[in-house]
Amino acid sequence: MSDSRTAQAVSGPPTRDGAVAKLALGAIAIVFGDTGTSPMYAFREAFAGHHPLALNTLHLYGVLSLIFWAMILVVTVKYLTIFMRADNRGEGGSLALLALMGGKNAGRMWSAGLVMLGILATALFYGEAMIMPAVSMLGAVEGLAVVNPSLNGWIVPLAVFILIFLFLMQRPGLSRIGVFFGPIMLLYFLVISVLGILSIVQSPEVLWALSPHFAAQFFMAEPLKAFLALGAVVLAVTGAEALYSNMGHFGRKPIGLSWLVFVLPALMLSYLGQGALVLRDGEAIMANPFFLLAPGWFQLPLLIIAILAATIACQAVIASAFSVTQQAIQLGFMPRLRINHRDTATVGQIYIPVVNWALMIVVVMLVLTFGTVSNLTAAYGIAVTGVMLLDTCLLAVLLFTFWKWNKLLAGLLVGLFFFVDLLFFASALTKFADGGWVPLAISGVAFILLTSWAKGRSLLIAQMRETAMPVQVFVKSAAGEATRVPGTAVFMTTSPEGVPHALLHNLKHNKILHERIVLLTVSILDRPHVSEEDRVKYEDLGAGFYRIILRYGFMQDPNVPVALEKVTTCGPAFRMIETSFFLARQTLLSSENPQMAPWREKLFAWMLRNAETAMQFFRLPTNRVIELGSQVEI
Repeated sequence: MSDSRTAQAVSGPPTRDGAVAKLALGAIAIVFGDTGTSPMYAFREAFAGHHPLALNTLHLYGVLSLIFWAMILVVTVKYLTIFMRADNRGEGGSLALLALMGGKNAGRMWSAGLVMLGILATALFYGEAMIMPAVSMLGAVEGLAVVNPSLNGWIVPLAVFILIFLFLMQRPGLSRIGVFFGPIMLLYFLVISVLGILSIVQSPEVLWALSPHFAAQFFMAEPLKAFLALGAVVLAVTGAEALYSNMGHFGRKPIGLSWLVFVLPALMLSYLGQGALVLRDGEAIMANPFFLLAPGWFQLPLLIIAILAATIACQAVIASAFSVTQQAIQLGFMPRLRINHRDTATVGQIYIPVVNWALMIVVVMLVLTFGTVSNLTAAYGIAVTGVMLLDTCLLAVLLFTFWKWNKLLAGLLVGLFFFVDLLFFASALTKFADGGWVPLAISGVAFILLTSWAKGRSLLIAQMRETAMPVQVFVKSAAGEATRVPGTAVFMTTSPEGVPHALLHNLKHNKILHERIVLLTVSILDRPHVSEEDRVKYEDLGAGFYRIILRYGFMQDPNVPVALEKVTTCGPAFRMIETSFFLARQTLLSSENPQMAPWREKLFAWMLRNAETAMQFFRLPTNRVIELGSQVEI
């Protein structure tokens, strides 16, 4: 599409009333798990966290007002109203948007700036994804101390046990119980709504906190304390980016419906209910106002419901980590990793072992190290605000460059979002020494790995293209001289130009050519899906040589044998029993004039050696693959 508002048309799931209601229920479980569990700790953190506020009417109403208007501005306006108009053929998320922008950038898929934004988005996502499960689970399990104070010592062991069990369950999948995720989260939101209403009825004056003038009054009266309180307020909007990243699964209308009609009212009823409780009993803020909203007989059921909700929220983040990793691999930000495919209707269809075990180790370490949700929120705030700030950078590019909004209107809107995000980020940075360095360290390690891979991969591809022999020259010189043997040889190459090194090595050492030679390139396009009709692009090079390009979207799984078996334009039908796949495995050599720092070159070489082989990644038949080594200088 050439229109300047390319990203605006949303092609989501069906919009019939029944379908919308069903998708809205699914969105409540998957999209709003993180945001939905924030009432367990966000309000209390403002008064009992690292920068505790004295409990008085100004602070109480000011915090509640800030929470409400943060939800309106960040979640409703920024993500629901604006970001969710920016889809890449129905798919949302930072990487999907970057793929769209890159695909329209001066005819090239990626510019240097967009590559850097993509890498930052991925690195910050991992920083947030590793902290969120620990925060949500501890926030839920800490209710154990309210139910029975003598069980306080069991909080950390129970949280660790549930988290380890959850990660162990990723391999077989959770499809059998995934169908209950929506109803459980629906029950959770209904319960916190009812408890909030019961508390508000006893102290209805707390409803005045919805007025924005209390937030303004808080900042004017005590600007420093209000600024520091933002570090707790931002916890109420954690997971807001999930609205956008899950748009392809549920559609804009169901997500908007579930947020505006159900989730937002439920969350504010819980926050206002906690505020009303604290108005009546100030001691509740130091205990746990979320669980104290329930009468004594209902605190244990509430604890169970909260743990189930936190588990579902954690599952959604783990599934998102698998999905983002797959997209990053397809778009060239990460080396190939083993991806296991499974049939899981609710929580995703892929499982990436390396990501799963890395997440489990870090999450368990965070729980054991920090011990309480209050300690962890110091780290969580920086991760969340960093992602929000990066999203605003993407929004600026979107509005000015691609949608070409009126510059004054776009400038005012982007300026407002930058102002709010920078305030949140600066407030979260004040907790750097209390744990805020953790997500930055995680993101920093991820950033180094990803930039080293992106740079090394681009240099490697450029070097191979530079030394490749023109195809027509090779066909004319080799076709008539080499001995031809029956069968088909498929030589996989990253470049759709030139002769693959594996073909040159095979001819040099084996002195033969197969009757049919296919130069095969798997191309990942800047859109999420490619139809079967557009999958194959081929060229007859003559003398039994063909070039085939298999095109996939960045959210699709390349399956080369299946795709080749459907090709009917390159001679007889492909039969895997008669087809040999030749792959090149590169060994990096130090160059006299290296274009990467030596340590980064070694890091890239290590990543290249340990990447999943093309045979496994493209699902090639194991008994039909031949690997030929080559040495490359970068």
